[in-house]
Amino acid sequence: MIKTVETISRIDQLIRLQATGNPKSLALRLGISKAKLYRIIDLMKRLNAPVVYNATAQSFVYKKSVSLNLGFYPIAI
Repeated sequence: MIKTVETISRIDQLIRLQATGNPKSLALRLGISKAKLYRIIDLMKRLNAPVVYNATAQSFVYKKSVSLNLGFYPIAI
């Protein structure tokens, strides 16, 4: 699970830079299969990340601005 969270964080960074490259090159960069990449992208979408692939930019991008927050945070009582 930690590896998946780290991979999501890395993909998020690359998306923000519009530097993911095509799916094949991104999977190679991350050291995972293309199928696993698509499973992780699907997971991100299920977590409400508006991820799409932009063929012109040859990068995954967000359709709207979002932030990624992973972890536990104290709540005010």
